[in-house]
Amino acid sequence: MARYVFITGGVVSSLGKGLASAALGALLQARGFSVRLRKLDPYLNVDPGTMSPFEHGEVFVTDDGAETDLDLGHYERFTGVAARSTDSVSSGRIYSSVLEKERRGDYLGKTIQVIPHVTNEIKDFLTIGADEVDFMLCEIGGTVGDIEGLPFFEAIRQFGQERSRGQCIFMHLTLLPWLAASGELKTKPTQHSVKELRSIGIAPDVLVCRSERPIPEKEREKLALFCNVRPDSVIAAYDLKSIYEAPLAYHREGLDQAVLDAFGISPAPRPNLTRWEDVADRVFNPEGEVRIGIVGKYTQLEDAYKSIAEALTHGGMANRVRVKVDWVDAEIFDTEDPAPYLENFDAILVPGGFGERGTEGKIKAAQFARERKVPYLGICLGMQMAVVEAARNLAGLTHAGSQEFDHEAGEERFEPVIFHLREWIKDNQKIARDVLDDKGGTMRLGAYTAHLKDSSKVAAVYGTHRIEERHRHRYEVDIRYRDVLEEAGLCFSGMSPDGRLPEIVEVADHPWFIGVQFHPELKSKPFAPHPLFADFVRAAKEVSRLV
Repeated sequence: MARYVFITGGVVSSLGKGLASAALGALLQARGFSVRLRKLDPYLNVDPGTMSPFEHGEVFVTDDGAETDLDLGHYERFTGVAARSTDSVSSGRIYSSVLEKERRGDYLGKTIQVIPHVTNEIKDFLTIGADEVDFMLCEIGGTVGDIEGLPFFEAIRQFGQERSRGQCIFMHLTLLPWLAASGELKTKPTQHSVKELRSIGIAPDVLVCRSERPIPEKEREKLALFCNVRPDSVIAAYDLKSIYEAPLAYHREGLDQAVLDAFGISPAPRPNLTRWEDVADRVFNPEGEVRIGIVGKYTQLEDAYKSIAEALTHGGMANRVRVKVDWVDAEIFDTEDPAPYLENFDAILVPGGFGERGTEGKIKAAQFARERKVPYLGICLGMQMAVVEAARNLAGLTHAGSQEFDHEAGEERFEPVIFHLREWIKDNQKIARDVLDDKGGTMRLGAYTAHLKDSSKVAAVYGTHRIEERHRHRYEVDIRYRDVLEEAGLCFSGMSPDGRLPEIVEVADHPWFIGVQFHPELKSKPFAPHPLFADFVRAAKEVSRLV
């Protein structure tokens, strides 16, 4: 049976609970333990799939097709453990399950209440897969005191009481603000946060304190005294130059040892941190730099493309270069020439997205990269816009577009090279969708197999002819246009097993121009960079050397 670590946060949000959880998972792995990480989010959406990226950042997709919080991306990148649909739950999903059971009569006519019915549902979720790992790390979203989070805090309080002594501990992450006027760190916000936590019956075993300044010993002792934790369980979490320094930094501060001590695991296995020392070396000792422009529609919020940014960093590690990313708003190119904005980049990436805004700008970015022979990676919508560009400017289909957003769809001359996908095969079963279906959870989601064409660039990049990648979309390239597009020079180098759905396209006479319908960034890790990103950065590095 797994030991449980519940990670909570206080004072303010966005302190880095997800990163602290992921780093702790990596450190426990370094000591030889198996881990799984979970996220419990208090919002009432069933999942983040219908949220705008401006609201919640990117949506991370698992192999089994769950749309989850971006923190699951941190978990995978740091531990290499593939997330599942059972590793993410929201209040909306919990309440939906409770109400479905009530409608079926599962509660035998009882009055349905937060306690015990909602809290029991949360506790049942926590136990899924508990016999598979040594440690289950469960992060509670939001901050202590948030009204929507109270059922989760009550559930983990009950869970800790019901388990054997030494099977559950609580780790609380807070902020130590620095007041420049008085020149001191203030511990009172952390004291109040722990007081709030203890008022609902949870006492932290480990206190992780975010601080931009070193924490003097006097303040550590004060925190230990007022928050009722051991002095060596007050862990400093300083600002870092790279998130991939976190496992080493937390180990230096004694986080993993404090957690093992709280469980009474002694003597603790010695950690093997070779993997993370190599990662840090590649991050902090690059042998060059490349500039990559990301032309997107959510460029004001980097979290909207979190996995892409990290995958590019991993590609840089693989090539011993620092990747400098510049974010370019695709809407600028609706009215302006893209050349002045793009001509100084070593490579161009166009990511996914939904809706019409910025699409013409993405098409122009793809055209610029194709004509100027600049390495180009198009992901999801970025692939579709590259196909539209090729259809218009290479194949002579001047009115090519997508059924998703083009307003000329009713005209005879409109060429819908991108169409709404209404049925496909998943695990040997046919899935059907309609335009009027609910938006949430109805896309082509999760891992699908693709077969790569012999002698294609992507086959060389992957080193195989069969791949499995994660999808999240409801529009596809129409296979009916394959012949005319291939005659114009666009190679369909990856296809679904049944040959109906284009997965990858590439420009035959271009040094590096690849579009993929899936999201390769979701499977990239610092110690195992995704081959597409590694080779994309390699191509950018070659361009940088030529300039």
